[in-house]
Amino acid sequence: MSENSAFDAELDASGLNCPLPMLRAKKALAGLASGQVLRIIATDPGSPRDFEVFAKQTGHELLRVERGEKRWTFYLKRR
Repeated sequence: MSENSAFDAELDASGLNCPLPMLRAKKALAGLASGQVLRIIATDPGSPRDFEVFAKQTGHELLRVERGEKRWTFYLKRR
């Protein structure tokens, strides 16, 4: 990731509730090479906690979380 906003793939999980954003992120990360970054957009209020736990459990690195008005954007780096 050369710049703060750079990413290799994007997943829009807007409107989906747990566990769907997690499941879709897991599938999307499987298609990336090690070190690549997935940007995830989510609207589920529980998603910040969920992605923090997901990163710890899977070994992927949660690079950044951006809080919008009614959504969050997560940047996950594949292990």
